[in-house]
Amino acid sequence: MSHGDHAAALELRDVVKHFDGVPALRGASLTVARGTVHGLIGQNGAGKSTLIKILAGIHGADSGAIAVDGIVQTHTASTHAGASGIGFIHQERLLPSTFTVAEALWLGAERTIGPKAAGGFRLLDIRRLQRDTRDALHTHFGVDIAPNRLIGDLSVAEQQIVQITRELIREPRILVFDEPTAALVSREVDRLLQTIDLLRQRGLTILYVSHYLNEIAAICDQVTVLRDGVDVARVDARQTPTEALVSAMIGTQTTQAQTAAPARMPGNVVLEVRDLSAPGRFENVSFDVRRGEIVGITGLLGSGGKSLVRSLFGLERGVEGEIEIDGKKARLRRPQDAVRRHIAFVPEDRRAHGVAPALSVRENTTLASLARFSRFGLLAQRRETQTVQRLIEELAVRTSSTETPVRHLSGGNQQKIALAKWLSRTSSLYLLDEPTVGVDVGAKTEIYRLLDQLARDGAGVLLFSSDLIELLGITDRVLVMARGRIVRELVSRDADSQDVLAWATGARSAQGSTTQQEIAA
Repeated sequence: MSHGDHAAALELRDVVKHFDGVPALRGASLTVARGTVHGLIGQNGAGKSTLIKILAGIHGADSGAIAVDGIVQTHTASTHAGASGIGFIHQERLLPSTFTVAEALWLGAERTIGPKAAGGFRLLDIRRLQRDTRDALHTHFGVDIAPNRLIGDLSVAEQQIVQITRELIREPRILVFDEPTAALVSREVDRLLQTIDLLRQRGLTILYVSHYLNEIAAICDQVTVLRDGVDVARVDARQTPTEALVSAMIGTQTTQAQTAAPARMPGNVVLEVRDLSAPGRFENVSFDVRRGEIVGITGLLGSGGKSLVRSLFGLERGVEGEIEIDGKKARLRRPQDAVRRHIAFVPEDRRAHGVAPALSVRENTTLASLARFSRFGLLAQRRETQTVQRLIEELAVRTSSTETPVRHLSGGNQQKIALAKWLSRTSSLYLLDEPTVGVDVGAKTEIYRLLDQLARDGAGVLLFSSDLIELLGITDRVLVMARGRIVRELVSRDADSQDVLAWATGARSAQGSTTQQEIAA
C-alpha cells in the first residue's frame, strides 16, 4: 500500500500478537505518510504498547509485516529499529540517573582521543564531548544544559530534552513518541509540541502515541484509532471532533458491568482528604468517601490516580495535605499507620505485593491479622482454619485445600486471597488498585459482589480502575483525574464510559464547566 504518489514512510500490515494465548493484536494495520505527524490512540489495553514494542523489536509479531520506506523489514532482533532509521522516545525516561548529560547523550558514540592503547582502550576526549553536547542541545532545542550535570538532578522536562536529543543525533528518519507527556506539566507539554512541529518542518516522520486528545488535535495530521487489538478508524486529526474519537475508542460497549443492584445508603464520612499533594504526582486533591459507598478514581497514564490511592496507605513519599479518618486527623507516613487506622489495601500486582506465592492459602489469608489468632505467642490453629474456610466459601475461592500454596491458584483466585487477607481483620476503609486486572469474568463477578457487600456492611471503598465499564457498574461516584488533578466528579448511574473518557483525555475541560473547587465545596 502507498500514500499518494510515494511509498509510506512507515507501514504495519495485519499485525497479530498473542501473549499466553490471549490476543493483544488481532490484525492491526497502520500507515504513516512521510513528513507527517501521525497519531495513535486507544483505550488502555487496546494494543498501542504492543504495537510500539513490535516496531521497536522488543516483541516479535506472530504474523504481519512492517515496511519502512516501502522496504519490508525482515529483522527480528531489538537492534532492527535503529538500523531501519527509527528512533524511540519512550514514556519512561531510560537514561541512567548517575550519568552526566554528556555521558548519556553520547553513550555508544563516545568522542575519543589518540590511538587505541594496548588493551584496546581509548582515552575520552572530554573537552570535545562537552562541546558537542552543548552544540547538540542548542541546535535541537535552543537550550543550555551543563554537560557535567547528572541526569538524576535534571527536571523531567530536561531529561526528556536529553532523551530526544540522544535520538536526533543518530539522525533517524522516523521518530516514535510513546506517551511522551504523561509526566509533564502543561508548560512543558507546549514546549514539546512546538519541538515536534519543528521536527516535522525539518522533514522527519513522527508517530505520536498519546491518551490526550487535545494534543492529538494540536499536533497530528492523521490519527489511527485502535480498539481491542484492531485499527477501527483512520481520520484527519484536525477535522475530526474529539467526541468522535472518543466514540471510536469505546465502540458500542455497554456501561453496565453487572445488573443494577438496589441502591446503597451512604452513611458518615470515613475518609476526608483536603488539598493533598505529592510533587510530580498529584496536587491539591480534595474529596471524601462515606461509609456504605464505593467511590471510583480513574485517569490515564500520568494522571496521578494510582499514586493518590497508594498515598492513602502510606506508600508514597513527600505527601502534604490533610487526611481525616472517621473525623480524626491521620498521618499516614507508612503502611503500619494505615493499618492502625483500619485501612486495607489490595495492590494491582498481587503476586509481587498482594500475596506471598510460596505460602499457603491459610497463611496468606491471616497474614494481616495474626494477632487475632494468637495468645502468648501461640497460634490458635483451629480458630484460624475455621475463619479461613469461611472466607474461602464466601469468596468462592477454588482451592483443593487451605494448605495449597497460593502460587498454584489461578490469577482470579489469587486476587480473592489478597482480598481475604484484609477481610480477616475488619477494616473501615478498603483501597483497591485495579482489583480485577487479569481476572476472568467469573472471578470479576465475585469480586464485584464482595465490594458491594463490604459497602453494605458499613465500610467505605475507594478503588482505582482504568476499566471504565467496570468502574461505572460498581461505583456510586467516579472521580476523573488528569495531570494530577481531579477534573470532574460524575454520578455513576448518570454517566457513561464516553463521559469519563472525554474528561480523562481532555476532550472536555473544566473551562466553562464545573470546576474542582465547585465539586469539592
